[in-house]
Amino acid sequence: MRAHSSWTRQAWLVLRKDVAIELATGEIVTTAGFFALLIVVVASLAFFSGPDVKVNVAPGVIWVAIAFASVLALGRSWQREREHDALSGMLVMPLSRSALFVGKAIGLFAFVVGIELVVLPVAALMFDVSLARVGPGLLLICLCATPGIAASGTLFGAMTVRTQARDLVLAVVLFPLLAPTLLAAVAATRELFAGATLAEVGDYFALMGVFGLLFTLGGLGLFETLIEA
Repeated sequence: MRAHSSWTRQAWLVLRKDVAIELATGEIVTTAGFFALLIVVVASLAFFSGPDVKVNVAPGVIWVAIAFASVLALGRSWQREREHDALSGMLVMPLSRSALFVGKAIGLFAFVVGIELVVLPVAALMFDVSLARVGPGLLLICLCATPGIAASGTLFGAMTVRTQARDLVLAVVLFPLLAPTLLAAVAATRELFAGATLAEVGDYFALMGVFGLLFTLGGLGLFETLIEA
């Protein structure tokens, strides 16, 4: 019980550090949020194609914006650890590597959810989507897709944090791995916008949940090897 409490406290301390820095600076959610909003606004104007745009275009635009903003947020989150050699300081502490992974992943999850809460209302406005009708389902899709983004991003962010071209390497490695989650999220959002019920898109929720679980378990198993390399 004491070991479990200690591990939980370690993860909580890592999470609290990241959240405290973000609350003080606001740089991740603000920067990535504005970037995502720019994608949504530009795409809504560029791809306007009549009344079917909210079904045919809006789901892809929403998730492309979230995906790119998530990579931007992830890069900045690990950049903080690289500055002033903070990561090396954390690694010499008696800190469980799995607790470090979980704390960072939950922090990234919170940042991405913050970005989503900024993006979704603007996307709904630009694409004439009724949040009163699809809002709860859309939030549920986000909550199912975001754990996979956060877990895989944290794992491979650790792998690239010491490389010079880390942003490029991270995007090249991460986007192919996120493809199943993002495709399921786009498909579920499209069906939801077309009038499907949550029960009718249940397979997409299951797919996002499976990949989120796999990325989380993979992160717990591989994080120590990657962060120590």
